[in-house]
Amino acid sequence: MFHLKLFLEYFKQYMKVRLAYRWDFLAQFVTDFLFQAVNLVFILVIFGHTSQLNGWNRYEVIFIYGYFLIPWAIFSAIFNLWDFNERYVIRGELDRILTRPVHSLVQVIMETMTPESLIGVVTGFIVMGWAAMGLDLTWTWLDPLLFLLFALGGVAIYAGIFITLTSISLFTDSKSDIQPIMFNIGTYGRYPINVYHRVIQFVLTWILPFAFVGFYPASYLLDKSHWQWYAMITPLVGIVYFCIGVFVWNWGIRNYRGAGN
Repeated sequence: MFHLKLFLEYFKQYMKVRLAYRWDFLAQFVTDFLFQAVNLVFILVIFGHTSQLNGWNRYEVIFIYGYFLIPWAIFSAIFNLWDFNERYVIRGELDRILTRPVHSLVQVIMETMTPESLIGVVTGFIVMGWAAMGLDLTWTWLDPLLFLLFALGGVAIYAGIFITLTSISLFTDSKSDIQPIMFNIGTYGRYPINVYHRVIQFVLTWILPFAFVGFYPASYLLDKSHWQWYAMITPLVGIVYFCIGVFVWNWGIRNYRGAGN
């Protein structure tokens, strides 16, 4: 309850700051929506030249993409760690964080969150709904619950990987370009995994498990029984990778020596 109250206070302060420039806040929503629309257009262009993509039709690929947007949007809204090195390590703001009686990672998350990124959740549901109208899907009462568990598992996977990468800054004050590279790799999870080489499939499943963020859960919702087992372990994979991320973060905090010379 303490952390929840603290989160609400941070959220209120954030909204006060953002709403001081209302048009800028609205422009952020529009920009995010247009960015996702461009990616959707790319898929439509591909299927303008073919009716099947290694056994997947247009609506199925669009459905997978729409599903992927939901955990990605939640992750982007909460774990906005892109400028951690510059702001907290090089500028020394992490020293301020470490003097407070709240876990350092929780504080960083609350200070850097971007709730406007949640527009991607709305976009994801719209895209999924549009694709579902072109598909003959049969869902049971259990599927919405599984959908929620899959989405949270995907968020945890992304969070664990990027918290781990962010923690590298705690061992060195040099800037790292690993996160942009990992961001590009992560986008592979929004397409059917069997369109890639087997080596890439293995990497996206067991090393950098971005396929669990989009493809495997979405394929289950598409009644693709071949991938059902993978979809079911999505929450477990999320827990494992998130715990790894927190462990590396705590290790880095113990290693951190503070700003200055």
